[in-house]
Amino acid sequence: MKLCVIGLGYIGLPTAIMFARNNVHVHGVDINTDLIEKLSSGEVHIEEPGLQDFLIDAIESQRISFGVLPKEADTFIISVPTPIKNDKSANLDFVINAVNSIVPYIKKGNLIILESTVPPRTTTDILVPILKKTGLNVETELYVAHSPERVIPGKLLHELVHNDRIAGGINIESSKKTEELYKRFVKGEIHLTDSTTAEMTKCMENTYRDINIAIANELTMICNELEINVYEVIGMANKHPRVNIHSPGPGVGGHCLAVDPYFIYNKAPEIARIIKLARETNDNMPKYVADITKQLLSNMVNPKITIFGVSYKGDIDDIRESPSLKVLEILKDNHFEVHVYDPYIKNEYCVEFDEAVTGSDLILVLTDHTEFKNLDQKALARLMRTPILFDTKNIVPQQNDSELRVTNFGDFKNAIPTVTGGV
Repeated sequence: MKLCVIGLGYIGLPTAIMFARNNVHVHGVDINTDLIEKLSSGEVHIEEPGLQDFLIDAIESQRISFGVLPKEADTFIISVPTPIKNDKSANLDFVINAVNSIVPYIKKGNLIILESTVPPRTTTDILVPILKKTGLNVETELYVAHSPERVIPGKLLHELVHNDRIAGGINIESSKKTEELYKRFVKGEIHLTDSTTAEMTKCMENTYRDINIAIANELTMICNELEINVYEVIGMANKHPRVNIHSPGPGVGGHCLAVDPYFIYNKAPEIARIIKLARETNDNMPKYVADITKQLLSNMVNPKITIFGVSYKGDIDDIRESPSLKVLEILKDNHFEVHVYDPYIKNEYCVEFDEAVTGSDLILVLTDHTEFKNLDQKALARLMRTPILFDTKNIVPQQNDSELRVTNFGDFKNAIPTVTGGV
């Protein structure tokens, strides 16, 4: 069997490699020529446990190849980005371009699967009309489906195999063909439905999580206004057998939770009021964190801020929609001196650990990297000018024998210095 995967990002590449490991001949396609060259030489661009070794195995077995153009295949999988525009509507340009790119290679009996997360009715209203350019009867001579991923960075390979999956075809035959394909490696249950239901289900899964995070973040702001420790409230409330309030944080990042709710909202803006309010609440958290940071630095002259973590979640190198970057932008716009350290990120605004913390007046933990949970607080305090750490992820324990003052959303007001630093 031959498979062509369009888009070799965080989902497309692991999916292509997983099929290659299960005796499918895979051709991976991406418009990024540097990426194609890198993959062809056996080097992955994603920090994901096991992926590098799996790629090398697939290349050595000659079951995977890469290029900038598609090839004829039995199945085509489209796994390209679907960002949002400035007006918060879905930008489907990558999807449209990807489908158009495979039209010349499609033949009767092919299966075309859209994995990208998209607004409801994208498969029927966008994909199907483009596929009609093949001259084939889409409903009877092709199989078309939406089958969204349900994985988390850091556990991609495990969850691709073990998580349940949805196969949403434009007809039952397409759903069954999709189920048959993924059964090659998926051990979780595959649920058959129609494409529009599959699209809405994927969007709603992430929207549900976004709303629950928004409740925690809103509770944080309310508790701080009323001078109540939010973590004590959450801990006590979660003693109830049917309550599970999430932990607050600096905002919501990643391509899914920060984006997908808008796909639903824009389909029914007059109805989806809770969804929109949750998005606004989470989008406001970087500003709220920046405002707290200003309070913590209010008695200091020319303070230096150190940000710990710019990836959107712990122990990965993914910065898509990261709230850390928004906090960084706000602080810089307010003319603060800000240095950034992230053990997983190497770019123009990240520096080495010692450079980031030496002379710092405040360390701002924005990502829950494992490294930050086990800091040598004594050594850290000696490097800093004002030894304060504001932990927005509630992962850094206060060490009693350290001069470093660790604070969080629950008690940050008690950490505001009474003496001026940096005079």
